[in-house]
Amino acid sequence: QVQLVESGGGLVQPGGSLRLSCAASGSIFSIYAMGWYRQAPGKQRELVAAIARGGSTNYVDSVKGRFTISGDNAKNTVYLQMNSLKPEDTAVYYCNAGINGMHYWGKGTLVTVSS
Repeated sequence: QVQLVESGGGLVQPGGSLRLSCAASGSIFSIYAMGWYRQAPGKQRELVAAIARGGSTNYVDSVKGRFTISGDNAKNTVYLQMNSLKPEDTAVYYCNAGINGMHYWGKGTLVTVSS
């Protein structure tokens, strides 16, 4: 059984920063990619950023230059550093990972950007 546990969400003022973490645990033989999705109220879930095991990354246009995804292969953990946060970044952020040939989701962590 594989689990993804997110942490690091919270309330932050516009222009502030947060760092999300997602740790994968369980019977892990291979991870080919990990990433972050988000879902704002009334909107569809969207991919925010992803990183492949080899280190290649991709981002949705709206966060380029502000968010950075990174990974620690030894810890099976992925991070999302979010800077210059905007109110429109408010959403539940979900970790997603391709592990052992299957996709797994975390339960989500709420990020609220508000003054």
